[in-house]
Amino acid sequence: MATQAATMPRPMAHASAGVLLPAFTLWWREVVRFYRQTGRVIGVLASPLVFWAVLGSGFGTSFHSGGGPGQQHYLDYSYPGILILIVLFTSIFTMMSVIEDRKEGFLLSVLVAPVPRTAIVLGKVLGGTTLAAVQGMIFLVFAPFAGVHLDPVQVLLVGVVVFLVSFSLTALGFAIAWPMDSTQAFHAIVNLFLIPLWLVSGALFPLSGASGWIRIIMRLNPLTYGVEALRHLLYPGSQSTFPVTSSIATLVLFSLIMFAFALLMANRRTTRPAA
Repeated sequence: MATQAATMPRPMAHASAGVLLPAFTLWWREVVRFYRQTGRVIGVLASPLVFWAVLGSGFGTSFHSGGGPGQQHYLDYSYPGILILIVLFTSIFTMMSVIEDRKEGFLLSVLVAPVPRTAIVLGKVLGGTTLAAVQGMIFLVFAPFAGVHLDPVQVLLVGVVVFLVSFSLTALGFAIAWPMDSTQAFHAIVNLFLIPLWLVSGALFPLSGASGWIRIIMRLNPLTYGVEALRHLLYPGSQSTFPVTSSIATLVLFSLIMFAFALLMANRRTTRPAA
């Protein structure tokens, strides 16, 4: 009996090793691959930074979102939204690797290997999540220019929000990229769906000042809760539409749904070589 009890956990250990080791390998490949492409790293950080500087300076003090501290200048108001934009851009760039891996034949070789698809999805999504979260946290270097001075607890909580947004967007990007054979089609979906999703997240204008039908979309938009959570954490004295706890809970739920969606897409379609 003792021997039988001792050997019972072994299949579970082998099963978890069969998922975690391939997932770790794919995760590491995503990280190394991204940072070897210096142009992509610079583009992900520089584009939102220029957008923030130009847009923020253009609106300046002509935009007022409320009476909370740090919310008078548009540079301050738009800072959380630009951080989310960096996460969005990084998630998009990293999940384009799914299409590139298909064209190069790498993805097909992974699929024919004795590796569960859960490991493939987990490794790719965690790789993109790591990159997006790191890029987002790097942007905190510019926080003092937005009137933000963070303590260690705030940095930790911001990191949690950034990770959840990164994970959900990367999983969504994986699900979109999986059935596609061209990066052009992927960009078309991104421009049609993901960028407008960011525009109505409260990143550029507050929910309270939007028209009725836009307010409904913003409340249904999961990114709104990420922007609101970051704004509450970065500017504790500002008015918040949603409590930070409910925003984080919504992001957790959205992350789980998007990961399940990515798993569903990976298990429904057999990847084929590009024509």
